[in-house]
Amino acid sequence: MNKNRYKEIVDKNTPKENCFINGLVAFLVGGSLGALGELLLRCYMMWLNLPRKESGVLVTLTFVAIASILTALGIFDVLVSKVKAALIIPITGFAHSMTSAALEYKHEGLVLGIGANIFKLAGTVILYGVVSVYIFGLIRLLVMGG
Repeated sequence: MNKNRYKEIVDKNTPKENCFINGLVAFLVGGSLGALGELLLRCYMMWLNLPRKESGVLVTLTFVAIASILTALGIFDVLVSKVKAALIIPITGFAHSMTSAALEYKHEGLVLGIGANIFKLAGTVILYGVVSVYIFGLIRLLVMGG
């Protein structure tokens, strides 16, 4: 079989995705997550009598906890396959990558399994995030002068 014939067969059998529907689902689910975040922010401010900044930290921690629990239960991957990019906002994606790595290597023990591999996927994000912050901080220091 030549390459062109193979490509025809692959193209014919590959399911076509509807970009409009995917975008609409991502918009609605992402918007719902944003609304949930705002609701949690207001509730934390009201119930715990916290300023906005501290309440925002609790919202972030809540999303991390929810993403980690859903990953551990095997639900997060199913949801992502249904709603595509709407759930891979940075904080939930980060929590998912760490929890997935921890679950994958838990059978090797706490130190050599979870401890050595938990940042396997998230480590690059942390590395380049820290390097970027350092570089942009230096640029700001040089431009702003202090």
